[in-house]
Amino acid sequence: MNARIRRYLINISRNQTGTVSYLTLVQEAELGLNLDVSHEKSRLNEILAEISDTEYTAGRPILSSLVKVEGSKGQGDSFFKLCERMGLGPWRELKQNPEFLPGLRNECRAFWRNDENFQQFS
Repeated sequence: MNARIRRYLINISRNQTGTVSYLTLVQEAELGLNLDVSHEKSRLNEILAEISDTEYTAGRPILSSLVKVEGSKGQGDSFFKLCERMGLGPWRELKQNPEFLPGLRNECRAFWRNDENFQQFS
């Protein structure tokens, strides 16, 4: 499932300018998860965190920045806490910084739209 989600988010980076909701991710990546079931939603969050940590450790942008929490302007606290664990700064400050999340999303798009990066790392 991790590889499927990663591929899907890379394609979003390359081909779209917006974000993707949790529900759209589950449906379009054909994950078979029910987001109304708390442990299934938690599992999706864990997978997104694993992908983000792996990508960041490898020097690539944080793909889960493209997944938007429904009814939110961007991301939930767990995303910013993940960024804090990765050493990007205190999560509350990151959440309040209006340039942080758009910057991460722009990094994803720039990186994955580069054909060399796509060929080498996708």
